Amino acid sequence: MSKFSQTVGLATGLALRRADVRYLAHVKHEPLAMLQTPKGRKDPYAIYRLMRQNGTLTLTPRGNFVTAHHRVCNAVLRDRRFGVAQDPDLNLSFLGMNAPDHTRLRRLAQPSFSPKTLPTFRDRIEKTVGSLLDQATANGGRFDLVPAFATPLPISVITDLLGIPDADSREFGEHGAVVGSVLDGIKSVRHAVRFQAANAKLHTLFENLFELRRHEPADDLITRLVAAEAEDQVKPGELEHMVLLLLIAGFETTVNVIGNCVLALMKNPEQWEALRADPERMAPKAVEEALRYDPPVQGTSRIALEDVELEGQLVHRGQWVITMIGGAGHDPDVYEQPDEFDIGRNATAEHLAFSGGMHYCVGQPLARMELNIAMQLLAERMPKLRVAGPVRRRTTSTIRGLRQLPVSAG
Repeated sequence: MSKFSQTVGLATGLALRRADVRYLAHVKHEPLAMLQTPKGRKDPYAIYRLMRQNGTLTLTPRGNFVTAHHRVCNAVLRDRRFGVAQDPDLNLSFLGMNAPDHTRLRRLAQPSFSPKTLPTFRDRIEKTVGSLLDQATANGGRFDLVPAFATPLPISVITDLLGIPDADSREFGEHGAVVGSVLDGIKSVRHAVRFQAANAKLHTLFENLFELRRHEPADDLITRLVAAEAEDQVKPGELEHMVLLLLIAGFETTVNVIGNCVLALMKNPEQWEALRADPERMAPKAVEEALRYDPPVQGTSRIALEDVELEGQLVHRGQWVITMIGGAGHDPDVYEQPDEFDIGRNATAEHLAFSGGMHYCVGQPLARMELNIAMQLLAERMPKLRVAGPVRRRTTSTIRGLRQLPVSAG
């Protein structure tokens, strides 16, 4: 098939899919399709309320199931009778694998994110946060929080841990946004071209770095993974996808939590005042509340590996259950006044922002450390922080975050 024919086929398929989504959203008022509209991206939580009104587990027009109930989401994510399947458009290593391959690769990454290892990063994170805030202050105290603070912080940390030298935070931020956007599916021919270009640039970077570490080992995660590949612990073709997962997941979600958390604090001045009054104690509470209230990953899916009875319904082998994590965090059966942002909340159940079960986020200890330090120092260094311009959200549904958050520190 010629490249022209492939392009025409892709464009035709995308047009048909967009038409299908518009019909389901605007004519049938189907909740999953409504989430993919501008209104749904602006406020998905109203749609999750509609989902819960329809039942704890409902059938979608495509013959799968969806739930926005915390209890059901939690149960599915932890149930070994459900698994994952690799997205053909986006190979994110063990995130798309089941046991035993998932266990094998996760075991190689886990030590770098363990509680014993992470304290060595605290000083570096604090210095990075301080330096970024110094730069923002030097620019008159008016800056866009996303590119000036939320993006370079986690990129600096994860590239340091992996061992990627001289990382360009802006370039990596753009690559991360492009790769993350594919979780919603390819939206246009231009989108496909941008994704391919980002993949190509990352492929070249990784190949060069792997070759360097084979000849010049260092004290970093990539060196350890290259050594594991030489010992056949990592199969051919797995190394690049594994590093891509750790890189993208290591900063893309953290970027969005910082933006979502700060925006929620700015919209709720009494909560910002509570953080300002006791930053060290309240920063972790603000982070956990932001993860519940407006998580960076709104949903994930599990496929039934066998027939499973769930909520009085039979989920057949091969059927999907879409677990809306964003909806689970607003479940009134679990959280009192769930639509309120309250950093003093005494949560009665753990949020699902880091997923659950065997796919519980391997990097969550590092993410929490970064987020806690960022929120604490932001409150200490910029107590008069306020929104100073129009806020723009990303045009994605699965990944929820900000593209622009202009703020003033004075």
